[in-house]
Amino acid sequence: MTNYFESLPLAGAEQLEQLSRLLFELRENRKTVLRRHGVDSEEALLDLVREGSVAEHPGYDDYLGACILDATREAVRSQMQAAVVELGG
Repeated sequence: MTNYFESLPLAGAEQLEQLSRLLFELRENRKTVLRRHGVDSEEALLDLVREGSVAEHPGYDDYLGACILDATREAVRSQMQAAVVELGG
């Protein structure tokens, strides 16, 4: 198996490692927020809030938090993809 990081400069490999770790943490924190309500998507949580199965507070707050975590994860993914291209990956 080829070690992808072997051909990268140290600073580039460190940057990708940090972004990768951040992606993991954002994904897992989003899952934790959604799991509190027994759902696997923001839309499902919002549906529970709308139908009254979950209290508006903290249900809607958790919905917003999960949306922010997902949007941030997408932004970091884009940043990571750009870094890979920049580093010649």
